Amino acid sequence: MKQSQFEQRHQESWTHFGERLEALERSRGRSQAGDGFTEHYRQVCQHLALAQERGYSTHLVEPLQQLAMRGHQQLYRHRSQFGAQVLGFVLADFPRLVRAEWRLVALAGGLFFGSLIVMGLLVHAFPDLIYSVVSPADVTEMEAMYDPAARRLGQAAERGASADWLMFGYYIMHNIGIAFQTFASGLLFGLGSLFFLLFNGLMIGAVAGHLTRVGFGETFWPFVVGHGAFELTAIALAGAAGLKLGWALLAPGPLRRGEALRIAAKTSVRLIGGVMLFLLIAAFIEAYWSSMTWPHPVTKYLVGAALWALVAAYLTFAGRTAHAPD
Repeated sequence: MKQSQFEQRHQESWTHFGERLEALERSRGRSQAGDGFTEHYRQVCQHLALAQERGYSTHLVEPLQQLAMRGHQQLYRHRSQFGAQVLGFVLADFPRLVRAEWRLVALAGGLFFGSLIVMGLLVHAFPDLIYSVVSPADVTEMEAMYDPAARRLGQAAERGASADWLMFGYYIMHNIGIAFQTFASGLLFGLGSLFFLLFNGLMIGAVAGHLTRVGFGETFWPFVVGHGAFELTAIALAGAAGLKLGWALLAPGPLRRGEALRIAAKTSVRLIGGVMLFLLIAAFIEAYWSSMTWPHPVTKYLVGAALWALVAAYLTFAGRTAHAPD
């Protein structure tokens, strides 16, 4: 193709891309690159490569090089802004949000951890109570998973040979399912979130009480103490996010229920973003640390205590300083 034909075919596209670049450069970060920018940038890069390969004149190649360079700067400038926003959310916005919703967080945490502790003590004192919430088959499976003779902890026999990264994926999907269920059921005027907070607390407490009573506490507690800091906290926070939705429906104030729900959902969805982060960390710890049998239980307890202290300090103090990202 002749250079004149090449220019005639693509000149309009180059002009349009240049106008977008000028608008973005004038905005100094106030505007976003928008839909289609990446594809348009790649097209310009392709045209530049073709022009160089075909030996077109510098009068064409140099302007295309300038467009490609400016496009590269804008593309990665906005990616950097997105990264800064994510970092700001993790380091400051999420813990601030948890503290701002402390009443719902306290209610959800009280229901979840309270039911867990009470049920654990009851099952330990009255062994047959375990079968009121867990089937005999599931009890047998749990005992096999935490048998001190097991080569890997927290894994059913049929998954014992699975690679750690497969278990990592399994834990993520399982935990996200529980968290989303607890969160989304808040749309039932909060009753669903209340139910799943209590249900999960009772189930976990019953298993903990039973395994401790039958002598498997020496494997169960070192297994759960590490990732539990993030996983159990995430379930409670998911419940708080669901209760936020339910309360908007129950007490919308002067707003219509739909509007109140929309406003509450903005906060709830951001809370769930932090919950997903916690569950990702929990799944990583569970797959690559908790299931290991070689560390001494004391080591696991020390690591677990450090992780619980880290979660508490993060939610309590992160984002309080003036230098925290906005």
